[in-house]
Parts: sequence; structure tokens; C-alpha cells
Amino acid sequence: MAELSGLKRGRARARLVAAATAAALLVTGVAAGSASAADPAPSATAATKAPAASGNTFGTQDAADAPVNALYGVNSSGTLYGYPPNGTGGLDSRIWSGSGWGTTKHMTQADHDADGSADGVWAVEGSGTLYHLFWGEDPVTVGGGWGIYNKVLSTGNLAGAGADDLLARDGSGTLWLYLGYGNGTLTGRSKVGTGWGTYNQITGKGDLTGDGRNDIVARDGGGTLWLYKGTGNRTTPFLARTKVGTGWNIFNNLVSVGDIDLDGITDLLARGTDGTLWRYSGTGNAAAPFKSRVKIGTSGWNGYRLLF
Repeated sequence: MAELSGLKRGRARARLVAAATAAALLVTGVAAGSASAADPAPSATAATKAPAASGNTFGTQDAADAPVNALYGVNSSGTLYGYPPNGTGGLDSRIWSGSGWGTTKHMTQADHDADGSADGVWAVEGSGTLYHLFWGEDPVTVGGGWGIYNKVLSTGNLAGAGADDLLARDGSGTLWLYLGYGNGTLTGRSKVGTGWGTYNQITGKGDLTGDGRNDIVARDGGGTLWLYKGTGNRTTPFLARTKVGTGWNIFNNLVSVGDIDLDGITDLLARGTDGTLWRYSGTGNAAAPFKSRVKIGTSGWNGYRLLF
């Protein structure tokens, strides 16, 4: 893969600098009491982007660039923290990003305006209610009945309509696709396929193969990691799987939030059973989509029950 041009690298770093500025302003504005008992509703503020209501869109995403987002974690008490990319391939110090997520079963960030940065989150509470929340705003109910799903995540824009979509897997192993309207609401579901119960990890956030379409990876019970190339077609959003490699069962969590090392290609993060965090940089090559792993966190990451 050719090295990223200076223009593209500069654009990614400019987004990161603006993200850090926005995050600092958000921390200054909310740290005094947004997690107090007087405001029990779940809250979430971006570690990389100001709330959508403010009109601050800190950068414009180039079509060839991967998304640039913070990694978010929810601990056992329901506190949300964000870790933005630090500009050198790792993650910056954590930023308090919200609270009230103690009963949340699934949480995922989504980009609704195709600028390469998430605008908010979808979250499924223990009751089975799906909520959407724009950064810095109150959660809004999307619908009920989501308790039938054991996996809910957004892996980006899968159908080419300009906003991130949502995937959900039910107890029988059927995978369903909900298209995003760009405002937090969703279309009705369509079936992606069956047999997805064989996977204990599914993730993705961008193009892994260099064809401009969003892809996902999935790990089976034997520790084999599989790549599903995206098609951009809502009825058949993925091609047949291809093997990435074996031995991936040394990790207890796999998550992608986009480009961590700021080379323009989406990456994969993996958490070891000892609480370490590793980055697998993307190559853009379908035959070998990841470079060798690099440790970016030494311990403590097992303190988060959700990572997204």
C-alpha cells in the first residue's frame, strides 16, 4: 500500500487537532455536574466532536479516508469514557464522556452526515428499548422489542445511502440490517443471512479492502477471523467470507472505530484477556487486511464491559 500523501495525512491530523479542541471545550462545559442525581437521564458527549446542535463540524471527510473516531468504553457503574487517537498510533488519555449507562446491553456510535466522525450513539437498554442520542443531547426512543437481539452494532454505511446503518443478530443466528435515515431513526429490517450465531465477535467501521465499501470481520468459536467484503447493496450487503487468520481467541473483545493511526485506512483494536489493548493497522489489501499487532494499552482495559 502506498504511503498516505502529505495532503491526506494533513487532513487527518487537522481533524484530530480540531477534535482535541472540541473535546476540551466539552469537558470544561459539563464537568461540573452533568452526572449528578438531578439529571438521571443517560448522557453522552463526544470525545472527538462537538454536539450536533452547535453546528460545529470540525472537519470534512475525504471520500478516500477512513472514519476518525474515539474509542468509547462503559464501565460497570455505567460511566462513559472516550479515548481519541493521539496522533502517534495510540489513544490519548481518557475523557469523561457521560453517565447513566449501567443497564445498557449494546451501544454503538454512528455517523449520520458522512463527514467521517460519529454524531451520536444508538443504545439498547436492558428493557429492550432502542434509544438514539446525538452528542450532548437527550436520548430519544427509537422503538421497543430489541431484547430479541444478542448483538447490535453499526459498522458504517453499508447500503450507500449516505448515513450509517445498524446490524442486529437475533437468538437464532439471523443477521438483520436496518438502514439509517441520518437522523437517528431507521427503516424496517431486512434479512442479511442466517448462521451468524457461530460468531462471538463481529465488528467493522470502514473499508478494509480498498474498494471504497465498508467491510466487517467476524470471529468464530474456534478463534478464526473472517472477512466479509461489503457490496454497497442493501439486499446482499456482504460477499462470501474469506479467512483472515487463526488464533484470534486470545482476545476477549474486537472492536473497530475507524482509523487510529491516521494513515487513511480503518484499523482493528483487540483486547487481550489480561486487559492489554492492541492495534492491528489496516492495509487496504483484502488478501492480508491487517499488519502485525502493536500494543497501545498495557493494562486496565478489562474494566470496560462495553467498548465501541
